[in-house]
Amino acid sequence: MDKVSRIGATNVVWHAHRVSKEERAERAGQKPCVLWFTGLSGSGKSTLADALDQALFAEGRQTYVLDGDNVRHGLNRDLGFTDADREENIRRIGEVAKLFVNAGMIVLTAFISPFRSDRRMVRALLDEGEFIEIYVRAPLEVCEERDPKGLYKRARAGEIKNFTGLDSPYETPVKPEIIVDTADVRLEESVAAIREALAKRGIL
Repeated sequence: MDKVSRIGATNVVWHAHRVSKEERAERAGQKPCVLWFTGLSGSGKSTLADALDQALFAEGRQTYVLDGDNVRHGLNRDLGFTDADREENIRRIGEVAKLFVNAGMIVLTAFISPFRSDRRMVRALLDEGEFIEIYVRAPLEVCEERDPKGLYKRARAGEIKNFTGLDSPYETPVKPEIIVDTADVRLEESVAAIREALAKRGIL
């Protein structure tokens, strides 16, 4: 499959819609935002995002999860794992997440997103307070011991190149809104801690 052209489109004009983001948010009864889960592979991002999504959905919240692997099956299936492709992967997700926010929803994204510059790029797409960075913290040795998909084992064997935490860097968040230590805290406690933090911020 040929790579998609990265040349920007021309002769396009933004079409303003009459139903505003604020009206959609009011209809949904919540403050739309992006809950951006970032951390090493195996840290528990997807598990935590899914558990929080279930809890919020049970309360009647309008939510959706964008998961790294799932998105690479469709929207981003043309991208690899070079630094440039990782950046484009996050750029596309940021734009999709912004659409969900404009629709009045709470979108949970579970992506390694190893580079601070990429996470700053997504934050800049959104209004103040709409990007909530959640650092899912777990030591490399714990993530490698878990290795739920067998990726660390394959990377150590040389079968996977540019693997985050091994031969490709992970830049830890400097000032994330929320930190969850999944090596020491149970899933239920982590979900409760995030919900409490979101409530304090007026999201819930």
